Amino acid sequence: MKTVNWEDIKNANSQMAPIEVKGKMYMEVPQRIKAFRMLYPQGFIRNELLSNENGVCIFKSTVGFYAEDGKEHILGVGTAYEKENSSFINKTSYIENCETSACGRALGMAGFGIDVSVSSAEEMQNAIINQTRDEKIRKVDITALKKKFPTAEQEKNIFEHFKITKWEDMTVGQMSELINKKEG
Repeated sequence: MKTVNWEDIKNANSQMAPIEVKGKMYMEVPQRIKAFRMLYPQGFIRNELLSNENGVCIFKSTVGFYAEDGKEHILGVGTAYEKENSSFINKTSYIENCETSACGRALGMAGFGIDVSVSSAEEMQNAIINQTRDEKIRKVDITALKKKFPTAEQEKNIFEHFKITKWEDMTVGQMSELINKKEG
């Protein structure tokens, strides 16, 4: 196996396309995996579920390769923590989301996709949702919701479902659930 150096990793990183999340650039996990496989086609990505109790899971991911003599070389380790129902995606896929985040962090620790940030794009998007989910929605959101759900019957059902009395009581998390439910 050819020895991989920092120039090889920089070259692999230069072929990735970061995405913007809240004005900052981040690399998606699939891009990091692709770059890793370019340099280590026989490398390993080992994901381990450390804990899954009461709707909270923790994953550990280890990335590395085997040398010609069979010796294992670890390039990076990452961990992640996710709560079930903490975001729309986590309602059905918090375990998968956690596994992907741990993998992205391990690859970041190994140097893949870190030209912009160790955190992956998926991690940052999830963090932003979790930080804002309990905030009240804005007036512009209320206007959009009233257009999307114009009848008094729709409004009544929404208020009953979320146990609110007016649009101004709705949180960002509730709005996200409502929109995703309507579109899904």
